[in-house]
Parts: sequence; C-alpha cells; structure tokens
Amino acid sequence: MPSLWNANSLLGIFWGFLLFNELHYATDGSAGWVFLGGATAMFAGATLLAFASSSQAAPGKGMLGVIAALGTGVLWGTMYIPYRKAYLAGMNPLSFLTFFTVGELVTMMALAVGYTGAAVLWQELMSARSVLFWLMLGGFVWVIGDLFQQYAAKYVGISRGIPLSNTNQLWGLLWGILVFHELQGGNRTVYSQVIGGSVLMGLGALAIALSSASEREHSSWRDAAEREGQRYGVEEGYVRAGMEGREFAGGGKRRTLIDYILIAGTTAVFIVLATAARVPRMDMHLPWAAALAAAMLGLLLSCGITLWRTTGFR
Repeated sequence: MPSLWNANSLLGIFWGFLLFNELHYATDGSAGWVFLGGATAMFAGATLLAFASSSQAAPGKGMLGVIAALGTGVLWGTMYIPYRKAYLAGMNPLSFLTFFTVGELVTMMALAVGYTGAAVLWQELMSARSVLFWLMLGGFVWVIGDLFQQYAAKYVGISRGIPLSNTNQLWGLLWGILVFHELQGGNRTVYSQVIGGSVLMGLGALAIALSSASEREHSSWRDAAEREGQRYGVEEGYVRAGMEGREFAGGGKRRTLIDYILIAGTTAVFIVLATAARVPRMDMHLPWAAALAAAMLGLLLSCGITLWRTTGFR
C-alpha cells in the first residue's frame, strides 16, 4: 500500500500552502499548473503501483494494511509542520535531524520495553546479533536519505520537496522486481499497473522538478519566515542567513573533543557489530544489485557535491 502512506505528499502540499505561504502566487503562470499536474500524476501512479503490490497480500489482511498505511500517511504528512517551522526559523538540517533521531530512538525504546519488557527485548537483540549490523547499515542509509529530504524541505519547501522525495517508491520497485524477483508469475494486468504507475510517477516528479517558484512566491516564503522568527524570538539576520544557506555571524566553529569522541564511538559500534555479522541467505540477482547500487551511489555523490557547493550543508 505504498500509495496510501505516500498520501503524506498531499498533506505536505496542504500544510505548506495553509501554514507556510508555499504555492502562494504559484498559479500566476504555467509553473503552478505544471506542479499541480505533477502531484496528481505522482499520486495516480502510486495508486496503480499499490494495486499491483496488493495482489500479493495475504488473504484477509488487506484491510489491516490499508488502515496502517492511512495512519502512516496522516502521521508522516503532519510531521512536516515542525520540519518547515524549524527551517523557516533558520535551523540547520544537521542539528534538526540529530535531535529528531534522538526522539525516534527514545520513543521506540519506550514502546519496545513497554510492550515486551527489557529482558525480552535484550534476548531478542542477542538472538539476532548476526544481523544487527545489516539493520544498523539500513538505518545509516535511511538517515543519509532523510538528511537530503531535510535539505529539500528547507530550500524548496514541503510542497515540492516531499512529493519529490516520495519517488523512493520507484527505487523500491526496481529493487523488488530486478533484484528480489518480486511479481514473478504476475498476469498482464499486474505488469500494466506496474509499468503505467512507474511512468506516471516519473512524469509527475519531472513536472514538479520543473515548476520553479516565482519571485512573488519567494516573497511569501520570506513573510512566513519573518512571522516564525518573531513568534519564537529568533534574530532576523539568523533567519535570513538560514533561508539563504549562509553562515551567520562569523562563520563555522572548530571541532571539539566531544565531536571526535562521538565519531569514534559510532564507528566502533559499527565495527563491533560487523565482526559478528553473517551474510543472510537471499535469492538475489547480483548483477542488477550491483548496477542499482552503482546508480544510487553516483546519484548520491552528484547530489551531495551540488548541495555542498550551493549551501555548504548549512
């Protein structure tokens, strides 16, 4: 049900327009209509892909999946409100994501201990220690992707950034079909839905990427930033520098001992888990896995270098 939780794109557009002056004056020209058409196409494409994936759902479990996916979409769509408020006030995505991740860890630890108990949780972690490294590695990749999403939310807004980031569904589709042999044995209808949905999502993402904000829309963003700065008592120069990707008042600070301790500690955790890791047995198409991994790394490097040159990761 990816399209249902990717309904957070629609909520992101709604909250961006209602609360943060995004898309105001966007319909002055053709760019606004291109954006709206792209968002509609992406959602339609995601719906087709969801129909295709639902064909493999366990009997009688489809409704549970629908309810869970809708709840995910609502929560994910609403969490973009503090994202945008923080970035309009000039906050750095690195700082935001650090604190955000701590909140996730504390919440999940509380839920796990509350539902299973500390002893059971520890036993399960120990019994799964041979795969903990791969779970940590997955979390590492997720955080890097989320960091890019945070910069998108800061510099292009949640109305544009969130729909574009939801093209992750296309990457998941490629990995599922080409690497893990999903949808094998599917009928012509399933493949038509997959191909049609993928094409629609790709065209929708392209349309959104081409719908650049006008100067009047940027002016409305600045009004929203000024409002947030006044509400939380943030200095105007800091807010302006944050929106423009500039350093405020004197440049960056030098690294301290605690920075190096954190980096060394994190690296040590990965090394210790890697020594106990075992490669799980999976039916994979290795050439396609290598090709997709190379494509993703190439995209990561090109986007990262461009972001660094433009904003200095501020």
